[in-house]
Amino acid sequence: MNRVVITGLGCVTPIGSTVSAFRERLFAGATGISPIVDVADAPEGNPGVRFTQAAQIFDFDATKHLDSGIITSTNRNTQFAIVAARQAAEQAKLKEHHLPGEIAIIMGCACGGRSSEESEVKNLYTRNARAHPLTIVRTMASAGASNVSIDLKITGPTLDISTACASSTHAIGLAFHMVRSGMVTAAIAGGHEAPLSWGFYRAWDSMRVVSPTRCRPFAADRDGMSLGEGAAMLVLETLESAEARNATIFAEIVGFGMSADANHITQPQAEGAALAMRKALADAGVSPDEVGYISAHGTGTQANDATESAAIHQVFGERAARIPVSSTKGLHGHSIGASGALEALATTLALQEGRLPQNGDVAEPDAALKVDLIVKEPRATGPTVALSNSLAFGGLNAVIALRSWG
Repeated sequence: MNRVVITGLGCVTPIGSTVSAFRERLFAGATGISPIVDVADAPEGNPGVRFTQAAQIFDFDATKHLDSGIITSTNRNTQFAIVAARQAAEQAKLKEHHLPGEIAIIMGCACGGRSSEESEVKNLYTRNARAHPLTIVRTMASAGASNVSIDLKITGPTLDISTACASSTHAIGLAFHMVRSGMVTAAIAGGHEAPLSWGFYRAWDSMRVVSPTRCRPFAADRDGMSLGEGAAMLVLETLESAEARNATIFAEIVGFGMSADANHITQPQAEGAALAMRKALADAGVSPDEVGYISAHGTGTQANDATESAAIHQVFGERAARIPVSSTKGLHGHSIGASGALEALATTLALQEGRLPQNGDVAEPDAALKVDLIVKEPRATGPTVALSNSLAFGGLNAVIALRSWG
């Protein structure tokens, strides 16, 4: 089995559309959650929902990165994917050291081109208008993976995974196993979403799980999640190839675990999340005593945070209350299929810098959850193993285990 390391990073997020900008705002605890503006197709740009804030990206201009033909044929979420993948591939010098057919592209995307689909459906039902001929290629969930392959001229295994909020963590885990087994020598793995449309806001509003204020994971006064958008990509390759060319190594991926609750479509179960964490540790050959940080799924809802905390206690027993925990969703929001990739990026940077990110704007942690929540400022850490959790609707759980490098 090959050891697998991370040698390239890329992102387009509400707290930075480059890795350096993301890093700066991550450790500053600067949130990208702000008042909702300019919702296409909504009356007067107002989505008409109970909540007023979301994690939107304001500094992304597709014309600065992509030619007009690609912009015309793609949705915003695919454009995020292309730009983030370019950043990661360039940093890793991926194509200079790996054959195009030996590189995999594994993406997580749950919503596809949501805004393009809504616009065409609106025109169909209100005016019986002919659909735009590029509607299908703009809206299919796999458009991001396909366009990254075309853009970078990579001919290896290329696919999209759609498992709701666990999509990109499943994608990273699959890519890790492919590189570790020798199926490919390297991979671009991550996720991308741009779902912030009128219909999307209204659908989530009906579920009554979105915060009317702002996402505050694990807080005593938490009142829901904050919707977001974005993309994050990692380049994975074998340790042998990275060392042979003296590449920068950000962290090592050492394990991956996944499970299904088999219980309820929207109500999470601690046993399922605990099983995924145990499987990630077993895959890594790591003892629970070696884990020094948990990047939690932490949506800020009552059900998720209580369930995830209970799962942590099931896995770590008496150590559970002493393991540092934070969720970065209070900074970059919940970008559905891309959320696990953004959190994997944050965890990778945390391990590289020896600084664990704070848990957003939490004045008082929920004492009943009995977790060691990182609040107010980042916390210093030495070399350690970290878990990055994704717990999706449908009871689909995915966890990656990472180890600091150097």
